[in-house]
Amino acid sequence: MSDATAYKTPSSQAPEAGFGDYVQLLKPRVMSLVVFTALVGLLVAPVGLHPVEAFAAILFIALGAGASGALNMWWDADIDAVMKRTARRPVPAGRVEPGEALAIGLALSGISVVMLALATNIAAGALLAFTIFFYAVVYTMWLKRSTPQNIVIGGAAGAFPPMIGWVAATGHVSYEAALMFGLIFMWTPPHFWALALFMKEDYHAAGVPMLTVTHGRKSTRKHILGYTLALLPVPLALAFSSIGGPLTLAVALALNGWFVVGALRILRRDEIQAQSDNYRVEKAFFRFSILYLFLHFGALLTEALLGNYGLGGW
Repeated sequence: MSDATAYKTPSSQAPEAGFGDYVQLLKPRVMSLVVFTALVGLLVAPVGLHPVEAFAAILFIALGAGASGALNMWWDADIDAVMKRTARRPVPAGRVEPGEALAIGLALSGISVVMLALATNIAAGALLAFTIFFYAVVYTMWLKRSTPQNIVIGGAAGAFPPMIGWVAATGHVSYEAALMFGLIFMWTPPHFWALALFMKEDYHAAGVPMLTVTHGRKSTRKHILGYTLALLPVPLALAFSSIGGPLTLAVALALNGWFVVGALRILRRDEIQAQSDNYRVEKAFFRFSILYLFLHFGALLTEALLGNYGLGGW
């Protein structure tokens, strides 16, 4: 069990929680990616939803993502407290008590799952429930602290949203939904390992077995290139699927070309070079990886919108 409760600031010293702290508890940056990819999954599906149903679906998927974030912050408060990147989060900083974060996470989980099922279909609600369980229990409580493959396997949690959006519209999983899942799933390891390269000391201090801690930075650089190359077929397959088209193909070729070049640049660097420029190349790769995902899904969305005018797709 987590030692999160041990990281509660005494009430006499803890600042009072504000509205922003509760927003931060839901991990809004992560939620923005979840909302966008889920929206794309919903809009590119061959079955359209009424605008009110579509809005409700995205709202409850977002609430589910927020629930996952709150549960993650509750359980990880002990390691968040010793990592510079996360020490100011509301639970380790003492602005929100662990029990409060747990209650919010559980309440939002129940509301989001039930309401998504009622607003769309039971399959979408069940998939959202499984996603919350996977992120909060399988990844946060188990994988994150037990294996350097934590990001590889745990990346599935972040890959489910576009599939949930698709299922909300169609009621079933398809080849296209699986490809959208695969794009995020294969993108996650190089994205997070790039972060780990310049945040290794944080993970080491927290005792998190990130690949940089267990195998070293040199091995991590090789893994980044390996997964970057393994990622290549997925966006190309998406480009030639029923939801892709020439624009998606052009975006895939350009972005993946840059991604491979970036991974090669990371591979060729040693720690002396990286430390001398404060991991400039690794940080640039990490920032671009976020743009990479948004642009891929943006291309799919544009194809769908153009298709409404007979201009998108093959």
